[in-house]
Amino acid sequence: MLKIGVIGTGSMGKNHARICSELEQVELVGIADTNRETAKKVAEKFDTKPFFDYKELLQEVDAAIIATPTITHHDIAMDLLNRGKHVLVEKPICNRVEKAQTLTKKSEETGLVLAAGHIERHNPAVKFIKDAMQNKRFGELITITSKRVSNFPGRIKDVGVIFDFGVHDIDVMRYLAGDVESVYARAGKFTENIAYEDHANIVLNFENKICGIVEVNWLTPTKIRKLFLTCSKNFVEADYMSQTVTISSSSFKQIDEMDLFRVPIEYNTNQIALEKREPLRNEIEDFVAAIKQNKQPLATGVDGLLALKIVEAATTSYKNGVEVRIL
Repeated sequence: MLKIGVIGTGSMGKNHARICSELEQVELVGIADTNRETAKKVAEKFDTKPFFDYKELLQEVDAAIIATPTITHHDIAMDLLNRGKHVLVEKPICNRVEKAQTLTKKSEETGLVLAAGHIERHNPAVKFIKDAMQNKRFGELITITSKRVSNFPGRIKDVGVIFDFGVHDIDVMRYLAGDVESVYARAGKFTENIAYEDHANIVLNFENKICGIVEVNWLTPTKIRKLFLTCSKNFVEADYMSQTVTISSSSFKQIDEMDLFRVPIEYNTNQIALEKREPLRNEIEDFVAAIKQNKQPLATGVDGLLALKIVEAATTSYKNGVEVRIL
């Protein structure tokens, strides 16, 4: 049994704790949070021990999941690595690139697993697309776009929509399309009572000349989580929430140039409903497997670092109105 602790009992921390309490190969040793009432309540719910100082929890675990505010990620994760503990850090991995670099370096030096909580990599729809692309099922990828919009989540207080929402699709696009060369973003703040941007459109220029566009906001009165790929053979649409993938193609019949209103096009659309799996459960199972099998997790600390570099570049871009190269 791998002994795991969860640090932080916000929305994500509670769900990490729930899943750890359900996994057969894991023992949820405890929950740590400075809010005593919340720590006690969550610990009681999942039949484990509450800790009010995460350092006391570290004495009893092999690994820990960090689900605290982003600004605290570096110090807690570094403390864990220094004590020989494996770490899964919620996204974004840190609030600064320099801090993320120190974590990845420490993980490499110690041989400990450092996993980044990029949950959408573990979505069955993304896995299906990744496998299909490796088999050239859709042909060559030309452009990749995403839409991640909804109302403002009240739980977010320390970062803007680019760090909170944008990092998801930025990581997925890196996973599917490769490394990013430069970024250009436009963003702004429409809502008065928040401190950061609440809407953004981000253009990613990949090293292989593919173009990616990420649309995120906290202003839309409905929840959309979708990914679109234009490929040489197919147009592909993935819905993160329903875990479905729609593959489309078309062909022209003989065209009557005297009647361009009725252009004969034959469409072929195939919707694939995948076996549904909770991405967060997949993420934690992958983390546990990486530790037990001494292998890299699906989303490594370096993946978290590279996604953070792009997020920082997007923020710099919209604030200064310039294209920013990824160094």
